[in-house]
Amino acid sequence: RTKSSLGVLIHRVTLSSGRRLVCSSGRTGLFRRHYGVCRCRGLWLVAKLSRLHLPSGCFTEIDVQGFAPPDSNEVVAAAKVCGAAAESPSVKRLHLLVADKDFSFKAGQWVDFFIPGVSVVGGFSICSSPRLLEQERVIELAVKYANHPPALWIHNQCALDSEVAVRVGGEFFFDPQPADASRNLVLIAGGVGINPLLSILRHTADLHRARASTGGGCEVGTVKLFYSAKNTSELLFKQNILDLVNEFPEKIACSLHVTKQTTQISAELQPYITEGRITEKEIRDHISKETLFYICGPPPMTDFFSKQLENSHVPKEHICFEKWW
Repeated sequence: RTKSSLGVLIHRVTLSSGRRLVCSSGRTGLFRRHYGVCRCRGLWLVAKLSRLHLPSGCFTEIDVQGFAPPDSNEVVAAAKVCGAAAESPSVKRLHLLVADKDFSFKAGQWVDFFIPGVSVVGGFSICSSPRLLEQERVIELAVKYANHPPALWIHNQCALDSEVAVRVGGEFFFDPQPADASRNLVLIAGGVGINPLLSILRHTADLHRARASTGGGCEVGTVKLFYSAKNTSELLFKQNILDLVNEFPEKIACSLHVTKQTTQISAELQPYITEGRITEKEIRDHISKETLFYICGPPPMTDFFSKQLENSHVPKEHICFEKWW
């Protein structure tokens, strides 16, 4: 996955002719004279060239490692694995204990994930709420199996008490303040793109609890989650999602979609399941001037819904999206 505020380390570029170039990293201001530069969805991809100028759009394959810029002000904190479990056949859930009190995050953000002995830096969205970190110094990740060194390490080598380091990044978050006007949220998730949206959903639940118990704090409107996966076994955190729906029936609702279900759907899930993709009409029915839209999933899905919302005259500042690749 890539993120708009990342630094970029490019391992390989394949040209349309099939030729490959070894690439390097750096900021465009430092490398402009000797590096070919291509803008890609907010990321500067910096390819070192040898007497060759590459026009924009000539890349057919780019192997990218993303990481927060080294001059970032964010804290790099030591973390220890304090829990791990299978969330689905392809996704492993990880709990990390982060003792550093200077480490914090906003609901929806991700972490750079540094593993001793592994040169590639991982990038994973946090799926827990900020409240869990405040109370227990724990963050939660859910990592899909992939042929990528950090993901392979998490699935095959990670064990209790394994030590790593993490650094927060990202501009995709929901962080309302007490003085802000109440907003409704529509969360649109595809596959493992549920992670940052689950963090936001859990955060809104914490805000509802705090307001109910103290009468103060941030006021949040309704939240509607649209979540699509291949089948019910790949709908991550479905029990937690349903628990929140049942705890806040007038505030939180969900519509779970499956696109390739081959087995019978359980009676408990049946009322919330729709077979087929999330439709434009379902989203359009929730448009209002008080509503913010958060979208995270595969790029085609994210592009489709963000474009449809813009075509429906939703202000761009009310549409937040993040892509995973």
